[in-house]
Amino acid sequence: MAKSRNYDQEDFSRPLRRVLVGLLVLVLLGIFLLWRIDSPRVERFRSALVDRVVPDLSWAMIPVTKATEMVENFQSYARLYEQNQQLREELQQMKAWKEAALQLEQKNARLLDLNNVRLDPMLTHVTGVVLADSGSPFRQSVLLNVGTRDGIHDGWATMDGIGLVGRISGVGERTSRVILLTDSSSRIPVVVQPSGQKALLSGDNSMLPPLDFVEHPDQVQPGDRVVTTGDGEVFPAGLLVGQVALGADKRLRVILAADYQRLEFLRVLRSYESAPITDPGALLVPEPPQPLPPGFQGPLLPAGGLPPAPNDTPATGADTSTDQPVTDGTTGGRSD
Repeated sequence: MAKSRNYDQEDFSRPLRRVLVGLLVLVLLGIFLLWRIDSPRVERFRSALVDRVVPDLSWAMIPVTKATEMVENFQSYARLYEQNQQLREELQQMKAWKEAALQLEQKNARLLDLNNVRLDPMLTHVTGVVLADSGSPFRQSVLLNVGTRDGIHDGWATMDGIGLVGRISGVGERTSRVILLTDSSSRIPVVVQPSGQKALLSGDNSMLPPLDFVEHPDQVQPGDRVVTTGDGEVFPAGLLVGQVALGADKRLRVILAADYQRLEFLRVLRSYESAPITDPGALLVPEPPQPLPPGFQGPLLPAGGLPPAPNDTPATGADTSTDQPVTDGTTGGRSD
């Protein structure tokens, strides 16, 4: 039974394969003939057939397309990185040129200020170059290339052309040391304008020295101008120190007008002491008359005058009738 069943299946499949092969041959022959016909209508039919039958293979091109885009992006990123590095180098060069230009501009402004500005007609100045600083956070000072050979005296004020910097403390033959206002040993009298409140600027080794001993702190506002008072002949009056500011510790501090970060040239103000007055009474009271010599019997002469004419006869018995002429004290003629 099994053998006869297999035989029937073979007899059924063999003619089916023949039919399918024949149909496939006919389809291929029709496609060949269709593609060989050169006609616009057939061309449109071929295009429509291709669009319907041929599957969309764009998904197969996605990896290739993405890989190509990644390569192009990588090349673009490489070019952008090179351009970015070039721009960074140019920016560094521009920053260096900008810093050099700012330094030259400030140096030029200071030199112009040092050459042209005169704070007081009675004050003169000597300009010196800063050689070195102390380099210590506990001592704020700089060294100038002027000394006793240039007429520098201890205690003279120094400015950078804009504001007060400090005072001379120690003079050598060719150099002198300047104690800055920020030094802890610096104490100068100042006045706050426009309120007129006097105070003491005390250095504390910071760039914002505090104001001490202010009589009425409520009258002092941030932004007020701080100048020297001239009290005690420490500094000349009217030198600009800076502006008032409120510190983080709620204390009144001063933003110094001088640029302590670029101290290259300093102006030393000559402030000679005035001649001392040893006898102040002579300015108010006239000099007393000179004492008479002992044994002087003559009359006292008035200042700038002549002795009065005698009106009485002398007490002695001498003869007064003489032939000598008697002169009048007023006209100078003879009297009969």
